Amino acid sequence: MSLHSLLLARQASGNPVRVGVIGAGKFGSMFLSQAVRIPGVHVVGIADLNVAQAKSNLANVHWTPEQYGASSLDDAAKSGTTHVLESAEKLVTHPAVDIVVEATGNPVIAVDHLLMAFANGKHAISATVEADAVCGAALAKRAKDAGVIYSMAFGDQPAMTCDLVDWARTCGFNVAAAGRGHKWRPEYRFSTPDTVWDHWGLTREQAERGRLNPKMFNSFLDGTKPAIESAAIANACGLDVPSKGLTYPLGEIDDIPSLMRPQYAGGVLEKSGMVEVINGLKPDGSEYHHNIRMGVFVVVEAETEYQRKCLEEYKVKTDDTGRFMCLYKQWHLIGLELGMSVANVALRGEATGVASEFRADVVAVAKRDLAEGEILDGEGGFTVAGQLRPASVSVPMGALPLGLAGGIRLKRSVKRDQILTWPDVEADQSLSAYKLRREAERMII
Repeated sequence: MSLHSLLLARQASGNPVRVGVIGAGKFGSMFLSQAVRIPGVHVVGIADLNVAQAKSNLANVHWTPEQYGASSLDDAAKSGTTHVLESAEKLVTHPAVDIVVEATGNPVIAVDHLLMAFANGKHAISATVEADAVCGAALAKRAKDAGVIYSMAFGDQPAMTCDLVDWARTCGFNVAAAGRGHKWRPEYRFSTPDTVWDHWGLTREQAERGRLNPKMFNSFLDGTKPAIESAAIANACGLDVPSKGLTYPLGEIDDIPSLMRPQYAGGVLEKSGMVEVINGLKPDGSEYHHNIRMGVFVVVEAETEYQRKCLEEYKVKTDDTGRFMCLYKQWHLIGLELGMSVANVALRGEATGVASEFRADVVAVAKRDLAEGEILDGEGGFTVAGQLRPASVSVPMGALPLGLAGGIRLKRSVKRDQILTWPDVEADQSLSAYKLRREAERMII
């Protein structure tokens, strides 16, 4: 049966999939705007440290006060409405919740929430892909040991890329490359929340209207988020990463088959089976009309003459050899598509992407000269950006993971463009995220 049919059946039986959402920011709000329109799904509770802001965001996505007016989680479970509360712990441990959606965007806090969900026998969908980049393989193992499902969030680019890679391999194709798009210029790596709207493509007024967090959006512009999402793709799909970080080859969608092939075949890849990010900007800084900036792709190789002839006969756009072709989705709708993860996890018992190994890492790199005693402000901020590296390189050098670079003090000065290491900082070793990171490091591929 289709997922939609299964959801309709759950609705008809009076037994909806019961969801608890942690974090009512942009991602959470986008999912919540759709959740009331998905049959067979009941959002029992929403946990957010700022309850008033969470309710304001619900009103912004057209929820009525009656829909989120339940006085308690017990009341919500009985009435089919939603309770908004401050405590994530109360939400996660409540028996009415089947699936936890983690959407805080904070990897340190997210790890605590995810481990709590596993310990309480709850499936978990993480929209905080930063946690996956730090210790995804260890989280996946903890979930498996607990007998629950841990999943990436469909709508985010990693899960959507995993879906394309699974399509390719299930059809018997060799995957040459997979990844996402972006707009990139080398100087963007120094961008800060104060400069992000100068380059992103939105006015400050549009950003404020959409309640967009400049720090979060700056993590896209400065290359951190592309690195994080590429790491998640690599670790879930068993793909390798460029040895010195993402190269951002520029081109439009029709150029992808030619770019995303190994160097020996005329492309830019060090070898077949890698992740990469396609740059949608032309050399002059203008944007290609038909670009993949907001989408995802997989490139497969036709390994036999018969396959190549089939591609030609069915008018598939390939590279000049006829061997490499690209399947893509030009857009991703972020939280608006999360229902796919909720339905897959609840009704088919399947994750929409999950780390299976630790081969890709995101290291913290100084955006400017940093002085001893400064406090790092983490992803998208003023002090560090994230860059992609093979875990087999980053871990032996003691590189500081970008996801653990927030709110910690520098023990010594660091130069601009320098990779930070553990000896550079005062790390809090009591954190669950720190401990799981160490577990993941023992799982390097």
